[in-house]
Amino acid sequence: MVPSAPMLRWICPLLLSAACAQALAQPLADAAPALAVAETADAAKPPADSAMLRTFERAGHVVADQAHHVADNTSALVATAVGFMGLRYRRGGNSEETGFDCSGFVRAVYEKTAGLVLPRRAKDQAASTKVIDKDELQPGDLVFFNTMRRAFSHVGVYMGDGKFIHSPRSGEKVRVDDLQASYWKKRFNGARRVSLDAQASARLAALRE
Repeated sequence: MVPSAPMLRWICPLLLSAACAQALAQPLADAAPALAVAETADAAKPPADSAMLRTFERAGHVVADQAHHVADNTSALVATAVGFMGLRYRRGGNSEETGFDCSGFVRAVYEKTAGLVLPRRAKDQAASTKVIDKDELQPGDLVFFNTMRRAFSHVGVYMGDGKFIHSPRSGEKVRVDDLQASYWKKRFNGARRVSLDAQASARLAALRE
C-alpha cells in the first residue's frame, strides 16, 4: 500500500529521526572501548608527587619574600632621598651640611640608607652599576642625563611613576622632576641598577626594624 500524503508528513520525520539515531549510535559504540581504556589508564596513573608539590609551594613563598624584600629596600632608598628635599645644590658637595651636587646626592642616599659607597662622579657611577632598559626602571634605580654635552654628566634617583629626584644645578634645591618633561626626555642617557651586597641588605633590614 502506498502511504497517503498525510501519512507521509509524519512517517518521513520518524524515518529520518531513526536514521540519525542509528548514525549517532555507531560512533558512540565504537568510541566506548577507547573511553574505557582511557579511564583505565587514568586510574593506573600514580598520584602526583607530594614532595614535588611542596617544593613548588616553597619556591613560590621564597619568590614572594624576595619581592617584598626588594620593595622594602627601594622604599627605604626613596624615603632617604625625599628626606633631602629642599637642600641646596653645591658643586662638589656630598653632605647634608654643605649641600649636594647630583652625584654627591646619589652617593649620600645610598651611603646613608644602605651603607654602600658609590663612586663620586656621575660617569663612574654609571660605569660601576648594572645597565637596565628604561622600561625596567624601579624605585631606587639611577637615571642619567647628558646635560653638559657629555654622556652621564647628570644623575638622579628614580622614584617610580616616571618621576626622579635629584640635585639639579647651581641656585636650585633637591627636587622631583618628570622623565617625560621635554628637557629631561631629550637628555636622557640611560638607566642603571645598583647591586646591593649582603652587608647593604642587612643594613636596610635594620633600618626597617
